Amino acid sequence: MIPVQDVFDQTIAVLGLGRSGRATAAALAAGGARVIAWDDGQDTREAAEAEGLELVDLTRDAAWTGVSALIVSPGIPHLFPKPHPVIAKAYELGVPVDNDIGLFFRSYATRDWDAFDRPPRVIAVTGSNGKSTTTALIHHILQETGRPTQMGGNIGTGVLSLEPATDREVVVLELSSYQTDLARALTPDVAVFTNLSPDHLDRHGGPGGYFAAKRRLFAEGGPDRAIIGVDEVEGRYLANQLTVAPSDDRVIRVSAGQKLDGASWSVFARKGFLSEYRKGRQVASIDLRDVTGLPGAHNHQNACAAYAACRAVGIAPRDIEAAFYSFAGLPHRSQTVAEIGGVRFVNDSKATNIDAAAKALQAFDKIRWIAGGLGKEGGIAALAPHLGRVGKAYLYGHSARDFALEIGQTPHEVVDTLDQALAHAAAEAQPGETVLLAPAAASFDQYPNFEKRGEHFVQLVRDIAARS
Repeated sequence: MIPVQDVFDQTIAVLGLGRSGRATAAALAAGGARVIAWDDGQDTREAAEAEGLELVDLTRDAAWTGVSALIVSPGIPHLFPKPHPVIAKAYELGVPVDNDIGLFFRSYATRDWDAFDRPPRVIAVTGSNGKSTTTALIHHILQETGRPTQMGGNIGTGVLSLEPATDREVVVLELSSYQTDLARALTPDVAVFTNLSPDHLDRHGGPGGYFAAKRRLFAEGGPDRAIIGVDEVEGRYLANQLTVAPSDDRVIRVSAGQKLDGASWSVFARKGFLSEYRKGRQVASIDLRDVTGLPGAHNHQNACAAYAACRAVGIAPRDIEAAFYSFAGLPHRSQTVAEIGGVRFVNDSKATNIDAAAKALQAFDKIRWIAGGLGKEGGIAALAPHLGRVGKAYLYGHSARDFALEIGQTPHEVVDTLDQALAHAAAEAQPGETVLLAPAAASFDQYPNFEKRGEHFVQLVRDIAARS
């Protein structure tokens, strides 16, 4: 646990008592604060009270006497579509609102800089797609090369549940827009922006607000080095804003598919090869085509971003290349579950939006595509240009019939459940084909989250393998 700094003898309120909220309360208490806490859910409140937390109803005016700050869990709206009533009360009273990410940057490694021979560093990763894989890949490379490292944030361990800083350590954080939007301190040593596609627009008041939330990671404190995916206009704009001259190598531009000319430092992937250029000269090249844990152009973009981040903290190219080959990938993200009778079964349950599903469809040839669930605004018509490799689609769940109307002449079948979709796809698949779960939809019609959906797919595939 990282004790929160500069809160001794203060009364701090915590709103939201899930995993991150309870960890935040414990870290505040470890820093000497009196913590009062509240959650809208009765069951959650009872569980927190059983752990010894002091519950105070923050919807009541009397609760705010002497409160120095309100710390909010990331799932609670603070601006759009409208602020939670407790947050609105804090605004009214002038009580500062923050989150655990802000507390982390205020507290990590601030105890005694003289205690470190080589100071610890923080790499923070944000973006729309690929940030979990990029974060995990950076962490894996650091582990494989013997660098002390921890991973947390939106993946794995909550930031305040990490251990205090050690010499030479690199903490790798995945940060969502919900986390960057509210944090009052954002000061990573290295900041990574993978890409941008529309998501969470209701929470951020539209695409401009969504991008602004991501951009805060680079604007609030200013990282020593910024790694920016420039395959979208927002990334090109951000890279330009952070660059003071063409020779400025504090910004590393990253691309999956285009050669980057003119930049002082760039990392890009073309036709399966990663290249690093500095000051117009190629300094490294890596063949990614046989890296099984990173299939497809979208994962090659993740590889470029992770490579750049590790180069920024001093890891050699050949050491990074060796670590690529031992990376197994993350569950539910282009995860190869099994190969049965020459048919590859891939779980990309995390592909819950159009952009992620498009990337999954571009990563494989001869696809039997399983899609469906609770469709998002706009449907899947935008996937039409990416269906050329799909031999047949198996559509299930709440939005299956709507999806069927949006995929043109692509052969398809509508079923009720994922079980049925996989059974039919597996029965019809031929050697050399890939059965791909890339739902292009939320899971909430039949599953509590994309992880449970992916776990069910994995178990179904293993059942098929056991019968084969």
